[in-house]
Amino acid sequence: MKTDARRHHDPEVRGFASDNYAGVHPEVLAAIALANGGHQIAYGEDDYTDHLQRVIHSHFGAGAEAFPVFNGTGANVVALQALTDRWGSVICAESAHINVDEGGAPERMAGLKLLTVPTPDGKLTPELIDRQAWGWEDEHRAMPQVVSLAQNTELGTVYTPDEIRAICDHAHQHGMKVHLDGARIANAAASLNVPMRAFTNAAGVDVISYGGTKNGMLFGEAVVVLNPDAVRRMKHIRKMSMQLASKMRFVSVQLEALLAKDLWLRNARHANAMAQRLAEGVRAVDGVEILYPVQGNAVFARLPHDVSERLQKRYRFYFWDEAAGDVRWMCSYDTTEGDVDGFLLALKEEMSR
Repeated sequence: MKTDARRHHDPEVRGFASDNYAGVHPEVLAAIALANGGHQIAYGEDDYTDHLQRVIHSHFGAGAEAFPVFNGTGANVVALQALTDRWGSVICAESAHINVDEGGAPERMAGLKLLTVPTPDGKLTPELIDRQAWGWEDEHRAMPQVVSLAQNTELGTVYTPDEIRAICDHAHQHGMKVHLDGARIANAAASLNVPMRAFTNAAGVDVISYGGTKNGMLFGEAVVVLNPDAVRRMKHIRKMSMQLASKMRFVSVQLEALLAKDLWLRNARHANAMAQRLAEGVRAVDGVEILYPVQGNAVFARLPHDVSERLQKRYRFYFWDEAAGDVRWMCSYDTTEGDVDGFLLALKEEMSR
């Protein structure tokens, strides 16, 4: 059978701009093909979405429930809507993805207010939360109802289970709920070498935005409800927020492919290991400074602006703070040692020019 489809890119070319640049893991592609064929009930009543719930229970306990969605922004918007009233607000780090990288979607689409806190490393603490945790009875102030933290943080740092437990205890004492943006939750678990439950339901988190795309999926994430008492009308909010997939089996089967065995962990461990290899090589280059602890699959660095611009012509990556000369280098599940070593060689060459 002939096809008109042609490859329009070089599959050997990889960069360090984003783990979203990576293709789909072969095991995930195989799972999509497995779920294809025949008819399945639409809008989440299919066999694959049903089985996904049992897989989710194995990671997060029998009370957890997954609501597959299209993307990470959608997961965050749906989760935060489900946790807040119309007059509610969400406390988050100033550097949080929901604040700096979602085009205002949480505020525009969910109709809530973000109350941000500057942090030195992207991580909240009970003391930092208290800068915004006040004024619940003041009608002139959006009511703090949720603390949102990211694991990994937007700066690549990782909370320990004890740190998240302290945040959850503090938030709950104030009547607030806790949302975890888990776009790279697998990388955090791999870094900590603990099950995901150790820093989610076991620590007191109420709702997770579970990330799959950065971990080898084609598309799709899930809102995982850990505390049903904290969440209202989840199904209706997902539909209203344009995140209800009609052919949901093709999202659910990807999540199953990651989570039913250990693909999620294998992919995350490899990406983290490549980031460690990259960081180790960068530390040996004079004139380049690593800015934050490398705990996941991200390396943040500072180097001369002109060097970065030349290097970007050889490898794709982004400035993080262009005025300061800060850049971010991301590793993916398919980053190879050769990719890292080639990049380090190019970095050394451009630094020596």
